[in-house]
Amino acid sequence: MGLREFKSRMFAKYYDRMAGAYDERMRDQKRELLSSLTGTVVEIGPGTGANLSLLPKGVALIGIEPNEHMHPQIREKARALGMEVDLRLLPVGKLPLEDQSVDGVLSTLVLCSVPDVPAALEEIYRVLKPGGQFVFWEHVIAPKGILKRTFQHLWTPVQRFLADGCCCNRDFEKSLRESSFGETQVHAFNIPKDAGPPWIRPHVSGVAIRPN
Repeated sequence: MGLREFKSRMFAKYYDRMAGAYDERMRDQKRELLSSLTGTVVEIGPGTGANLSLLPKGVALIGIEPNEHMHPQIREKARALGMEVDLRLLPVGKLPLEDQSVDGVLSTLVLCSVPDVPAALEEIYRVLKPGGQFVFWEHVIAPKGILKRTFQHLWTPVQRFLADGCCCNRDFEKSLRESSFGETQVHAFNIPKDAGPPWIRPHVSGVAIRPN
């Protein structure tokens, strides 16, 4: 077993334990954000299935999860909820879907680990139907002029090594603004201190709509 395989396996094994406080503290806010999703929804990087219980009833979920060691956990959670998930072992960078074929795309705490965020956003835009929703909830780099921003740059190599490629210095809002989605209303906030370490506290969330 190589180092990358070992890290992916360990990350999947302990993810729920590491993210337990975060998921509990942010559950209500995330549920409200996800409440507008309908129809066929693609979740990129569903991990171990933290969002399954937050999705509105009737959503047909396609999960694109590149870490195969997460799959047993998300399937177990789906069974417990009486849900079916079309789970696919594929990288996020290229979605195996037709143009304008889905009603929504969901991304929570995953674009931090995607190698090419602008390319991923264009893929999301491509597969959405006109009027379709891209619902996002991501941790991001702190605003300019804040010491935390410098620390995030310094800490990112360590974070990437320990957390399956996660970067804590991504400027997601800039990438979104420069994508085909263009200007989008973004809610910037900090998660509570007991929900996660300082370098991932800055967050953004929102809904970007593909124009009709």
